[in-house]
Amino acid sequence: MTGHWLLRRDQTAVERTWTRVVGAVTWLKSAYEANPPADRDDGGRAHIALEDKISYAMDALPRGVDVCWVHYTKSQSLISFSVVCCLNHHHPGLPCPLPPA
Repeated sequence: MTGHWLLRRDQTAVERTWTRVVGAVTWLKSAYEANPPADRDDGGRAHIALEDKISYAMDALPRGVDVCWVHYTKSQSLISFSVVCCLNHHHPGLPCPLPPA
């Protein structure tokens, strides 16, 4: 469960801690654009549009709901990047490892 990542204290860093949703979504978008998803061999899309992903993230994150984007890259590697909320809607008792200043 992604909310449990908040317990991984050695994973926290100031540069990956945001107090505003826009900062977190900007990071997600940058990671996505640096590692674009592969297209299917038949030309069909194997992923949803980036604009839809951003729209969902902008809606979910302010409500304390984690966002995970996972897809296969053009090199057929599986990539995953996530933003875990703190306070977390599904795990309200978990402390923030690096509370915002």
